[in-house]
Amino acid sequence: MNKALITAAITGAIHVPTQTEYLPITPDQIADEAIAACQAGAAVVHIHVRDPKDGHPSADIDMFKTVCKKIKDNCNALICVTTGGDPTTMTLEQRLRPVSELEPELASFNGGSFNFSMHPIADKFETFQYEWERPHLLKSEDNIHYNTFKSMREYLDLFAEKDTKPEFEIYDMGQLSNLAFMIKGGKIKMPVDIQFILGVLGGLPATVENLVHMVDQAEKALGKGNFVWSVVGAGKMQMQLGAVALAMGGNVRVGLEDSVWLEKGVKAKSNAEQVTKIIRIAKELGREIATPDEARGLLKVKGEDKVKF
Repeated sequence: MNKALITAAITGAIHVPTQTEYLPITPDQIADEAIAACQAGAAVVHIHVRDPKDGHPSADIDMFKTVCKKIKDNCNALICVTTGGDPTTMTLEQRLRPVSELEPELASFNGGSFNFSMHPIADKFETFQYEWERPHLLKSEDNIHYNTFKSMREYLDLFAEKDTKPEFEIYDMGQLSNLAFMIKGGKIKMPVDIQFILGVLGGLPATVENLVHMVDQAEKALGKGNFVWSVVGAGKMQMQLGAVALAMGGNVRVGLEDSVWLEKGVKAKSNAEQVTKIIRIAKELGREIATPDEARGLLKVKGEDKVKF
């Protein structure tokens, strides 16, 4: 199938409310944004949750259940829950609870430990809407996003137990090697689902050359046809790298988790607005858009009737 699979990452744990008034914060806002993104054409929605009082990234499992249930009740999007969580504060146990308790069809899986920093954002604003925002950003300068081989093995055991398919978030070439090593353990079902994430400080920059190189190396390491891939172009490169990925036959993730912009100097008012734009680009390039059920078939997930929400 050469249809383009569009993912919308709804709120994430990187951006702070001061950056954009359009960032969804409450469970209802996050769910409504996901539903609207699906209606706009996204096959997959990637879910984090936040404290509804101040927008701080949260690991609250009840909010995850509320958000995921509302999405499931109102559209048939393939829901991908995070296990990355907030890389500055959450424990591995907190990060894994959405898989252990919700047993989703799909969940993110970070491909290794690496520096993950948002601290330069703190210099862009003189004042912040909430007291937690500046310390949260500055703390990330001394943060390592913790994903050791032991923790990744434990992740794989849980994913296999819950029949949740991992979406491997790959930030650099070393993590691609980690993935090739883990595949040899026999707990990863084909096709492997890869999300190349470019543009995060600590990972590879968001350039066309890096994307082409990563896809080429994935084909050599995993075998052509053994994986489905998508790209995140964090920040200003979201649409540009998305267009390149579509032209290469790949898939794209957009959303307010990854970029607050629709175009230069214009903030995106919603996730659906970004989805609509990337779909227009896809169609200009001759790509049809995959439905959620077609995405389920492509990724070979267990089906929405087998989740626990």
